[in-house]
Amino acid sequence: MEYSTSGTCSRKITYDIIDNKVRNVKFEGGCAGNTQGVSALIEGMDVQEAISRLSGIKCGFKPTSCPDQLAIALKQSL
Repeated sequence: MEYSTSGTCSRKITYDIIDNKVRNVKFEGGCAGNTQGVSALIEGMDVQEAISRLSGIKCGFKPTSCPDQLAIALKQSL
């Protein structure tokens, strides 16, 4: 699946949901270390658990973040 982000340095997130688990998350743009870390940490995580953990995270003074945008993308996929 593919999601175009809004309000973040990353431009796009691609991911799969397989057997209700988050798989193969890749961010296009953004802070490489942070986005790779988020991707590695949620690999294989239950979709609802990922949404719960990532929703509402902000980046500095921005109202959203790359993890929050991933949560929004996952919600839309359900």
